[in-house]
Amino acid sequence: MKKHSARVAPLSACNSPVLTLTKVEGEERPRDSPGPAEAQAPAGTEAGGRPSRHCWRCSRAQLKKIFWGVAVVLCVCASWAGATQLAKLTFRKFDAPFTLTWFATNWNFLFFPLYYAGHICKSAEKQSVKQRYRECCRFFGDNGLTLKVFFTKAAPFGVLWTLTNYLYLHAIKKINTTDVSVLFCCNKAFVFLLSWIVLRDRFMGVRIVAAILAIAGIVMMTYADGFHSHSVIGIALVVGSASMSAYKVLFKLLLGSAKFGEAALFLSILGVFNILFITCIPVILYFTKVEYWSSFDDIPWGNLCGFSVLLLTFNIVLNFGIAVTYPTLMSLGIVLSVPVNAVVDHYTSKIVFNGVRVIAIIIIGLGFLLLLLPEEWDVWLIKLLTRLKVRKKEEAAEGGADLGLGLQSKSRRARPSFAR
Repeated sequence: MKKHSARVAPLSACNSPVLTLTKVEGEERPRDSPGPAEAQAPAGTEAGGRPSRHCWRCSRAQLKKIFWGVAVVLCVCASWAGATQLAKLTFRKFDAPFTLTWFATNWNFLFFPLYYAGHICKSAEKQSVKQRYRECCRFFGDNGLTLKVFFTKAAPFGVLWTLTNYLYLHAIKKINTTDVSVLFCCNKAFVFLLSWIVLRDRFMGVRIVAAILAIAGIVMMTYADGFHSHSVIGIALVVGSASMSAYKVLFKLLLGSAKFGEAALFLSILGVFNILFITCIPVILYFTKVEYWSSFDDIPWGNLCGFSVLLLTFNIVLNFGIAVTYPTLMSLGIVLSVPVNAVVDHYTSKIVFNGVRVIAIIIIGLGFLLLLLPEEWDVWLIKLLTRLKVRKKEEAAEGGADLGLGLQSKSRRARPSFAR
């Protein structure tokens, strides 16, 4: 049996790498040209007029993907909003955003062990840990994961990962979680602009409009609080975090696409890098009293572990949920976390939803949704409008024919008879 492997392009639009399915090998088969009988058969029917069993299977598979998509969206939304709110709650007792970032990033080490556990449970061809590790290391080149590759290809992403998370968490200290979550949705605009400039991706006017909407939303969100220094700093921090998350483009430029196992190994390597080389920074911040706590007993370990578990869940679902559903549905979970945070902020903080803030949230949300449109959306729209136009003409023609027959039969009934 041929083994299918999905290739994913890590590091997308979140504070964590997001894996986007680009190709599922072995699923795209050349389609044979239909015969004369099949060519004349209506869509969804076989040559004999019976419903196509293959078409029913496709519909059932699509429904299954949509069902899983709804479950993934809810999980992404709950874990992302929960992690954001729990981080805000943690800072009331433990004012150390970088230490929290370092602690949560260490949990990335679990990615590859969890992936291997899934491989053992699901794969027909089971491999040892060493065999699986060596196979995944081929992603880094013929020589595998060497020290040179570690410092030149993995370490830079470890630094960017830490900066993205730290700026996001530090912004939560400055402004409310609603503004932070909605401003972070601008990251897709930064990813698009960088992909267009660096990777020479296809130019799409609708995505340029979405990027303009994102920038306008950022300006309006700053204006909503009256350009106070505290809010301006918080907005600058979260915008910096959103722009840092565009390192997906750098990943695609340097490393290309990765399979699920390769992506899991890469994320675990980021956790190892964090443990080995970032650990010194929280220690320095502690002794310089930049991030200081009087006793280790005062640390809310429950909040720290809860935040790390929620963030790890968010990363796992967002990175590997692509195996069971569509990427667009998963991205919706991020933007849906905005109203969840807004409801929580309404009851737990003094946030004021004035007109400018509401309009800014709507504009940024609209820009985010426009960026989810596929590249061929205009072709699909033209086809849909053409089908609707043809159907309308056919219905009008059928209605005219039925009206003509009705008038003719009525005139025959009204004609007098002279037969005696």
